Amino acid sequence: MNKPAVLAQFLAVLKAELAALTRAAQGAFAAATDPDSKAENKYDTRTLEASYVARGQAKRVTELQEAVRAFEALSGTELAAGAAITLGALVSLETPEETAHYFIGPFAGGTEIVHEGSEIVVITPASALGQKLLGQRVGDAIALRPGALAKIIAVV
Repeated sequence: MNKPAVLAQFLAVLKAELAALTRAAQGAFAAATDPDSKAENKYDTRTLEASYVARGQAKRVTELQEAVRAFEALSGTELAAGAAITLGALVSLETPEETAHYFIGPFAGGTEIVHEGSEIVVITPASALGQKLLGQRVGDAIALRPGALAKIIAVV
């Protein structure tokens, strides 16, 4: 797999999500501050609810901005043969049922892309799988769950 292309594809997904969420946050802010959305009576909570949504979306925008910056700081260079898994590694695991591909990213765990016909999922070092993979090398086996082992077949 082409690691720089994978990294660029994850960045494109994160930037598109950031742009969409930024527009939504601006809309929520406008709704929360619109003079026409004043409460009509003491039970009308539209403005309060809109402000909660705007605050939540603004927080998510900040998190996505941080994720984009962190992904941009990652090196797209491939790891040397036999290198241990670290942040920014592209890892392939093989089980008897399938081969799975993961990118060890600083943020955005669960983000998925399809690259060259293979699904690649971001996992973070804080995740259970990320903790098991860090420091491992090609040929090592890890326990995914009791009785289920996966062999590391590639680290890029």
